[in-house]
Amino acid sequence: MNGSNTAAVRRLEELAFGAGIAAMVQTAAKLGLPDAIDAEPRTLDELAAAVNADPYPLGRLMRALTTHEVFAEVSPGRYAHTDVSRLLRKDAELGLVHLVLWIGAAWTWQAWQHLDDAMRTGKSVIPDIFGKDFYTYLREDAPDAQEVFNRAMTQVSGLTSDKVAAAIDLDGVGVVADVAGGQGHLLSTLLRRWPAADGVLFDLKEVLPSADPSLREGGELAGRVRLAGGDCTRAVDVEADLYILKNILDWPDANSIATLRNIAAAAKPGARVLVIDSLVDVDPAEMKVTTAKDLFLLLNVGGQMHTLGQFRELFERAGYTFTGVRSVPGTFPSLHLIEGVVPG
Repeated sequence: MNGSNTAAVRRLEELAFGAGIAAMVQTAAKLGLPDAIDAEPRTLDELAAAVNADPYPLGRLMRALTTHEVFAEVSPGRYAHTDVSRLLRKDAELGLVHLVLWIGAAWTWQAWQHLDDAMRTGKSVIPDIFGKDFYTYLREDAPDAQEVFNRAMTQVSGLTSDKVAAAIDLDGVGVVADVAGGQGHLLSTLLRRWPAADGVLFDLKEVLPSADPSLREGGELAGRVRLAGGDCTRAVDVEADLYILKNILDWPDANSIATLRNIAAAAKPGARVLVIDSLVDVDPAEMKVTTAKDLFLLLNVGGQMHTLGQFRELFERAGYTFTGVRSVPGTFPSLHLIEGVVPG
């Protein structure tokens, strides 16, 4: 083989072993290896004792992880943190351990095997595998995975809420509604920055009891917040000046349009809707992540990530006036603020 063919073979082998690489990182998180290393390097035997593992296979795992710069072997058999491994610590201020565990939850290994079926049908593969839709499966059959999902979403929100809140102008906004806002981390961040605004956290009734403590009864922001239960694909019984949808319109477009129309039905003319999401086609450097996430959404809920043109089309099909987009600095994959207005 010539040099170019050799490089192609090497790259194809790396891609073919991608599932194994993901499993290595997820295993490190499950074992607690990042938590077993502090400021000082630790020997293989010390790590094995700390995580209750056999030193021989653990050494093979550590060797593999160091080749991907998850850890660093600073001297033979002694391992230290890298910037990547620090993100996997449970006490990391900017951590991603729960997101890594969510992406590698047991159901995902089954779902990815049916990607070819999704190519033929354009639908989620979960009902055919488990006999029920994705969220019902999580609630009834995989509560541990649902808990990891909730923690992952909170962790991701914590990474970006300050940056997103800094990019949103609430000047003149009396009420801001966080639709399908989960625990309300972004809403609480916004209300602290803008003391003249009140808020509504709108999500399923079973989600609201786990809302951020600052928003619940007795919390520091409780006097400025209403918790409203409901399914946004059926109705949004909230009147606000600004409606926020963060990483929500990634399900099938029929649900997205229904949600937007339900907001418009409750809103006053001139109310703004702000979609906060990544765009699948903006930055080639991010597309290895965004394109994989796009297919991940197809597998689990039959959803998708969007291009800017597709978001514009969603707004227009729902009856809004599309008013523009701007990026949120310092986020990865880059978040964007995509805005529409309820017409008069």
